[in-house]
Parts: sequence; structure tokens; C-alpha cells
Amino acid sequence: MALGLSSSYESHNLFRGWAVKVTPDGKMIPVCSGLRSPGGVGANAAGAMFVTESQGPWNGCCSLKHLKEGAFLGHPASYNWYPFVPGMKAPEVEPKSDSRMGVEKKRVKELVPPAVKFPYIKMGRSISGFRLNQTGGKFGPFENQLFLGDYSLSLIVRATTEQINGVWQGACYPFREGLATGIMNVEFSPKGQLFAGGFTTSRQWPVRGTEPFDIQRIDWNGVVPFEIKEINIKKDGFLIAFTKPVDRQVAAKTESYNITTYTHVYSAGYGSPEVDQTTARVTRAVPSADGLSVMVHLEKITEDHIHDFDLSPITTPDGQRLLHKKAYYTVNEIPKN
Repeated sequence: MALGLSSSYESHNLFRGWAVKVTPDGKMIPVCSGLRSPGGVGANAAGAMFVTESQGPWNGCCSLKHLKEGAFLGHPASYNWYPFVPGMKAPEVEPKSDSRMGVEKKRVKELVPPAVKFPYIKMGRSISGFRLNQTGGKFGPFENQLFLGDYSLSLIVRATTEQINGVWQGACYPFREGLATGIMNVEFSPKGQLFAGGFTTSRQWPVRGTEPFDIQRIDWNGVVPFEIKEINIKKDGFLIAFTKPVDRQVAAKTESYNITTYTHVYSAGYGSPEVDQTTARVTRAVPSADGLSVMVHLEKITEDHIHDFDLSPITTPDGQRLLHKKAYYTVNEIPKN
């Protein structure tokens, strides 16, 4: 379970802002602190537990966070409950506002950065519940990936995770827009269908969908879309996998890849603009023999930055373009080997 704060800024009740485990006999075990407004809890394919977090104080954008035992996940309002956790010590220092996550995680050793960040508006405004796709191929080519709802923009996105140097990180990808209402949760059926449900409120939160409440079902039609399937980091670049073979001549051109990077201000203020922008220089692109992946070598990977991929030029051999040309990879760690 993940417990939201008493408000965006304060924790007035025991373990507000914490993730906890509850045993079958009703014993509650505190796991980690530092949450603000969690939207859903679940596991990835490796069994690691994650939570979605909404943009706000100490959260520059929405994100997927690893519920690591003993960790601090970013919002210091819940520091006050450490004395109630036997065997767990509070961090010796609190994070400094108007800093950067990459700086503060070196000061606050318990601080675990978000595994996947969802750039504001580009990939949602209030990421909500999520589920792991283990339908055995019944929902298309995205097995073992996470599917997440977004309340404000009435959409569903995908995410993939990997552990680098002991730290979880990964990428997010657009999936479907145009749902009827604010999505609060998603769930896979035994038949491999994805159900999405939610509602709108009168609490001055804008919602793109117009229905007051709704449950919708998404079925795979059996046709494999041409999509970015997954992005994985390597020590000198990224391996990009596709759902269909790419045109290897186009994919071998460095100009086929537009990659920018940015991060957010780690601040007690509400949200953050994108800051510290850079442009990554692609030095070489090497398609695999089957065309299903491309190793994109960079002059430099920028740690603690989102790497924003625009793959508009990439096509299949018969000229089909990507259904979604964008993807966003959160770099917490760069592989050592």
C-alpha cells in the first residue's frame, strides 16, 4: 500500500507519505518514506514493487518510483514518522530545495530517484494506476511491459524498466489517447483485454475526457503496429528495439535520430519546467541483421537526464512510418560495462 500525504506539503497522520506492507494477519510493516500523492502500486516483470507519483512539491513531473526497502523517495514531509519504525533510521540530512536530483542523491544516501519520469503534458499530467502485461501475447507485442493510466489527459501509456548498477530506470512510450474520462486505473482480463476506468471531479482538476464516469475495454485487433518496442541503455548509447523490421539504410543514418536531454528542478515548489537542456550527438547507428533493433551510439550520455527520442524518419522497408515516433528514457545510471 502507498499512503498519500495529508496535503501536498504535510504529513499529519502516522505514516502518511509512506509505503507499507500488510501481512495476512493484519500486521503493518513500513517500507519506505518520501511519497506525496501515489496513484497506484504494482510489480514489474522481475517482481520489484513500484508506485506512480504525481507532479507536485518535490516532484518535477509524474513518475514511476521503486519501493525500495529503507529508501527515501523524495518528499521530506514524512521524515517525522521514522521514530515509529524499529530498526530504520531517518536520513541524516534533508534534501535541499531548488537543487537537482543527481546532486541530492549524493548528499542523501537513502534518496532513490524515480525509475521512469513522464515528461509533463508530453506523457501525462497525473499518472494513475498501472498493471503489468503478462497476457502471453494476447495484447500484442508488449509482453512484460507496464501499462499506465493518466487522469487529466484521459490516456494510457507504456513503460519498460531495467536495473543498471543496482538502480531501476527505464523508458515510457505513448500508447492510446482519446479515452472517455479521467483514467484512475487499468486491469487486464484473463482474455488479454485491457480495461480502463475512471471519472471526472468537481475539484477544479481539468480532465480531457468529457464523460462523468466510464469503463472502456481495449482489444488487440491481431495486427502488429509499427512501434518503438523498447529502449535499453548501453555504456555508450541505446539499443532501440522495434515491433517490425526497419529500413536498414534509413536506420543506419545518424540524422534519423533526434535526441535531446533535460532534467527538472528538485524543489519544494510545485512541479518544474524542463531545465539543463542538451542535444545528444549520435556518432553511429548500427541496425541488426534482422532489422528489429538498432544500436545508437552517442558521443555522451547525460546522467540524471531524460533522453527525449524523436524517431520520425524511421520507416519499414515498404515505407510504413511509426505509429508513435516518441519515447523518453530516464537515465539514473550509465552501465559500467
